[in-house]
Amino acid sequence: MLGRKSSLRILSETIKPTDQTLWFHCASLGEFEQGRTVFEFLASQNPNHKIILSFFSPSGFEHCPNLSWITAKVYLTLDSKSNAAQFAAAAHPSLAVFVKYDIWPNHLRALYHIGGRAVLISAVFRPHQIYFKWYGKLFMSALNAFEHIFVQDEVSQSYLNQHGFSEVTVSGDTRYDRVLNQKVSEIDLPEIEQFINGQLCFVAGSIWPEDMDLIAPFVNMPQGPKSILVLHEINPDKIKYIQRHLSKPSILYSEREGVRLEDFDVLIIDCIGLLSRLYHFADVAFVGGATGNTGLHNVLEPAVFGCPIVIGENYSKFPEAIALIENGGMTSVSHPHVLYQTVSSMMEDPHERLRLGRLNAQFVASKSGATAIINSYLRSHPL
Repeated sequence: MLGRKSSLRILSETIKPTDQTLWFHCASLGEFEQGRTVFEFLASQNPNHKIILSFFSPSGFEHCPNLSWITAKVYLTLDSKSNAAQFAAAAHPSLAVFVKYDIWPNHLRALYHIGGRAVLISAVFRPHQIYFKWYGKLFMSALNAFEHIFVQDEVSQSYLNQHGFSEVTVSGDTRYDRVLNQKVSEIDLPEIEQFINGQLCFVAGSIWPEDMDLIAPFVNMPQGPKSILVLHEINPDKIKYIQRHLSKPSILYSEREGVRLEDFDVLIIDCIGLLSRLYHFADVAFVGGATGNTGLHNVLEPAVFGCPIVIGENYSKFPEAIALIENGGMTSVSHPHVLYQTVSSMMEDPHERLRLGRLNAQFVASKSGATAIINSYLRSHPL
């Protein structure tokens, strides 16, 4: 990949050997949002440090916003000993922060050898992971590069303790703090208010073609609510697939200028970066990714706004989804008819809709605080 090959050049152009630096690494955009509250704290506390942000996935690198506190955004070089040594020498961070489970043994070893500090945040450990297999000793030993590991739950802490790691704290998941921050930020989308025009609104976020198959009968319901559809992947073929499934007047967000949005029943969002704010307008939200096997997307983003949530049936690998369903504010469905009946019932009963949404909002609020725990440690262990 051309972008990955240019990482060392970018670092050499932006980072001098005498610069003080911080290095934040994320697998993808989701992990960036997960770690962002900690990243922003460290950036604000260390204004003289340059910030290096690395990604493994193109979805993170390409869609991460250009924030003023980021000095260099790069792909993480492939995990060979040579690449890792060069990357560590070029970045030479005072502290590295890794998010969740994107662990690269050679890069961590190289960081350790130059005396760099590192912490892992919002991590989750389970017995099926490579660390706990007989062939995973390389990955297990790589964890020694972290001076402290912050995990989401007691189960993760227990597995690490059993394998000799004592510097482990149960902090919870920083995503809860991130979505709470997003809730209080400025929404400022007058064109969405114009489209909804005082009616009920159904927001379907991060949807794939199989999700559209599930929700289409409800979206096309005569005299039904307004619908906002946000694609996970934005390309002409995916947009056409969505449009072919619609029997009601629809419009692309990119075509909104100079038209009466209130005259349309369906708004298709064909750009990146709006979804977390669009859930503010949802009376009921659908989150994509669990209808097929692509992976459920962020259910905390709509939950924080206090609306009921519906998802597909494949959510067993997502603890927050399991918890929200057990808490009562989120529902899993597997058939278009069941989704139609479920969402229609919610739309028709404002008191039940409010009750279910309140369950979700209260759940998110009860899980906040991970950032404060991590930041407290960072304050007591200054650079």
